[in-house]
Amino acid sequence: MRYVVFPLLFMMFCGIAMAQAPTQKVRFATVLEGDTIPMYQLHEVSIVSSHQFLSEKEKQKNKKLIRNVKKMMPYAIIAHQRLDNLEKQLATMSRRERKAAINEAEDQLRAEFEEELKKCTFSQGKVLIKLIDRETGRTPYKLVGELKSSFRATFYQVFARLFGLNLKAQYDPRNNKDDELMERVILAIKYGQV
Repeated sequence: MRYVVFPLLFMMFCGIAMAQAPTQKVRFATVLEGDTIPMYQLHEVSIVSSHQFLSEKEKQKNKKLIRNVKKMMPYAIIAHQRLDNLEKQLATMSRRERKAAINEAEDQLRAEFEEELKKCTFSQGKVLIKLIDRETGRTPYKLVGELKSSFRATFYQVFARLFGLNLKAQYDPRNNKDDELMERVILAIKYGQV
């Protein structure tokens, strides 16, 4: 708290950059040792070290991964949003209503995305599995087990393994070099580097 307020107080007392600062509305104030101090809502700042960005050589070497992440990231984001909405709805429903709501959500997803996802490659499927885990914090295997049944999750896992996919694959950029590279690609996309 003091670290955010001190630079603002310093600027006010010294008269520095007041004309240049964007106008912000005072949201709250706090009383500190008898003084009323305004609190401003500041924009979020991300600090990223330069080694996390991709070099030109890495961009050329990983064109396929970049393309796959760009194509699959919107699906993972949609999955996260829909899952959050579904879980909020399910929290107040009975068991029978939950089952009907889950089946309806599954039917909607199939109708909306099945044709597009059928055209995806296996490498895009692997990327999507990792991105879903990154966005939701749960593997697709765990999601199916929670929403449908562990039998169905196991069935899907066996079927996926026949084609070289793993629904239990976890996204771990700290301990897995492939996931670390994928995270760097995601950051490069996010910051407009690629």
